Parts: sequence; C-alpha cells; structure tokens
Amino acid sequence: MLFKRKIDLVVLAGGKGSRIKEFLNNNPKPMLKFNKKYFLNYILRKACSYNFKKIYILTGFKSHVIFKSFHNKIFNFIQIICIKEKKEMGTGGALYSLKKKVGDFILVNGDTLFDIDYNELIKCTKNDKIGSIALVRNFKQKSNQLETLSIKKGLVKFENKGNFMNGGVYFFKKKFFNLIKNKNISLERDILQKKINQKKINGKIFNNFFIDIGSKETLKIASKEIKKNFSKPAVFLDRDGVINYDYGYVHEINKFKFKKGVLDGLRYLTQKNYYIFIVTNQAGIGKEIFTLKKFSDLHLYLKNFFIKNGIYISDVQFSPFHVKAKKKKYKKKSGFRKPGNLMIKNIIQNWDINLNKSFMIGDKKNDQLAAKKSNLRFYFAEDNFFEQIKKISNNY
Repeated sequence: MLFKRKIDLVVLAGGKGSRIKEFLNNNPKPMLKFNKKYFLNYILRKACSYNFKKIYILTGFKSHVIFKSFHNKIFNFIQIICIKEKKEMGTGGALYSLKKKVGDFILVNGDTLFDIDYNELIKCTKNDKIGSIALVRNFKQKSNQLETLSIKKGLVKFENKGNFMNGGVYFFKKKFFNLIKNKNISLERDILQKKINQKKINGKIFNNFFIDIGSKETLKIASKEIKKNFSKPAVFLDRDGVINYDYGYVHEINKFKFKKGVLDGLRYLTQKNYYIFIVTNQAGIGKEIFTLKKFSDLHLYLKNFFIKNGIYISDVQFSPFHVKAKKKKYKKKSGFRKPGNLMIKNIIQNWDINLNKSFMIGDKKNDQLAAKKSNLRFYFAEDNFFEQIKKISNNY
C-alpha cells in the first residue's frame, strides 16, 4: 500500500510481559509463538505490503532473541534494524534513540496486532496536529492508559465511559520527537494524555481485526483468531516468462515488459484475497551480469508500480546461486535454486497459507519440480495470464 511520502515503521518490543510471564519461557513478549510463528512476525509481514523506508524494532528485555531472528533482515525489500536500549526507558523514552534517524513514522506496539490500513490513519492527521491514534472498540471498559476514548470532530478525547480505546497503532510527524526526552517516560501517560487534552491528537475508529496478547484471557484465543484472520490461499509465481517477457537476465527497468493480462490477473488475485509470492532464480547476480542493487532497484520500482495499480505482492524470494557463478559465495549447488524448493518452503514457514487452495505457475520444468516438492498444484504459463488465473481460481 503506497505512501505518498517517506515513512518508517517503528515497533515497540522492549516489554517483559509480566502479566503472562509463565507463558514466555523467558523470552520477549513479541517472540511468543502462534501457529508456529512469532507474534512479531505477523506485525512485520503485514508491513511487507507497504513501501516503508525502513523498519526499526526497539528492544529491551532479552533483546538478543529478537536480534537473532530479525536484525538486518530484508522483508520484501525493506530493511529491518533492531536497536537495544541501554537501560529501561519506558515506551516514550525508548523512541529517543530514533530522533536523528526517523522522520514521519508509523508506531505499533509489539504485543498488539491491528489489521488496519495505515494510509487511512495518515490521512486523518491534520496539518496542525502531531499525529493520530487508531482506536478500537473498548472491550475492557477500564479508565486508565487511554482505554476510555472517543472522537469528536476528528480529535481524540477522554470520556468516563468511552466506547473506544487505544489500538496500539499511531502515526506521528517528525516534530513529535521534540516531545521526547532522554529519560524513562511513558508514551501513553506522560505524552499522549497531555497532548490529547491540548487537542493535538487526531484519531480514527477502525473495525478491523484486533488482538492484544498482553493478558492470559486473550492468549487462550489468540492462535485461533490470528489463523482465522491471516490464513489465505497463495499463488507462487516464477517471474521471467510468467510475469514478464524473458529475453535473458532481465534487470533493467526500461526493458521490463509485462506479459499479456498480467496486471489484470494480479489485481484479480489481490481482490480475491490471495497472497502473491514471486519465487525466481536470478543467477545473473552470481554471474555478475548485474548487481544485487540493480535487481533490488527493479523490484522496488515494481512494488510501487503494483501498489499504485491495486496489486499487493506479499514477498519476493530470489536465488543468486549457480555452479558457474563468478562470486564465490554464490558458486555452489543450492536448494534455494529451483528445482530446489527452499524458497517456497521459507515462505510457507513464515506465512499462514491455505495450501489446499494454493498453486504455482511457471514456465520451466524446474518450476514444476519445485512445486511438486512443495506439494503445490502446478500450471505452465499460458499466453494470457488473466484468463489463466480466472480459469484456475474458479476450480477451487
């Protein structure tokens, strides 16, 4: 989903999870597993559909666990950077470390999952305000920590029996950092409560899926509810020869040409609520025919182009390996190169996919073999992608 300006994502992941300590096995709360996947993974995978500049994860308790899984990783061409606070700084003070790194940003709590459109939150923020809060219906009816809220004329306000509460997703402008001090402070209690009273915070109510894993009650239903919301069928696509015409080692933006029906077909899949994954051999990187940067630049361009056209690619997996590669680190046989299926396996491990309704389209025998190893139905690419997609999806 396309942002019209450069936006970063910041995840608060430093809490100890005291209320659910016995379930954490001495791990950070966002690293609790649901359906064999880290809770933090769900937050980050949602971000993949957007063109965030960077993702920052602010860590504290047992930070090395989060660093090991996510630091300097690339999710759909977005770099993830983990930052460890040197001492406990609270939800407000932790943001101080980003003062010189981040401009406008979306902030999310690492223990809540709120499946909203971040663009809608940005759009509701007026020029003279510092930011906005996403509100969700109040199931708790408590009176502390922004849990009894309402909206009047686009502004968040407190009410004794407000029907809505803070959903743990915010948009803040760069000037928000002027409010942050290098000390232990609470975002909710020390900053937002004051700014809400000063009428400086916009808000928007969302009815989208929401879950907070900070209590024993929600933990009991979390796996089932998350799977219900995020489990979808997927389409795995080879790139060259399926999405675009293959003239050999395609890597230049001005020479990339879509095959017939591709944009309509991808848009159709998006509207039908499919995950769309690209799994592509790119030996040209290993053979030094083109650089990794050239490949990344092309796909960043494609990502933005697709979003503008109502198409969301969930992830792109590529293999630079080849036995004839010039770069030593890529010169080897690898299960990540099709007919190996490690690219597909990696996706299946990290996403909730309904495999019974999923399939793959490729143009080579190696694509077919990779699909077979992954127990995916396979179809060779036809001349009109849109017509083929409609025909296949109607069979499920």
